Amino acid sequence: MTKILFIRAEWDPEAEVWVATSDDVPGLATEAETLEALSVKLDSMVPELLDVNGYPDGPEVPFELLARKFSVAHRTAH
Repeated sequence: MTKILFIRAEWDPEAEVWVATSDDVPGLATEAETLEALSVKLDSMVPELLDVNGYPDGPEVPFELLARKFSVAHRTAH
C-alpha cells in the first residue's frame, strides 16, 4: 500500500496567503492566496520534489492536506 503523505497548510495573516510545508515531502515550502490554488500547486510540486529526492516511483502520489486558520469572531451588540 502506498503511504499517504501529510501536508500542513496554515494561514499567514500578515502575508495573506496559505503556506504549505511537510515533513513527508523534503523541500516543500510554497504558498498561495487560496486553498484551491495551493492544492493545484501541490498536485505538481509534490511529485516533482519526490522525484528530485529519489523517492520510489509510482503512478500516484496520495497526500492529505490539512488546513488550519486561527480566527476571532466578534459579537454584535445586543
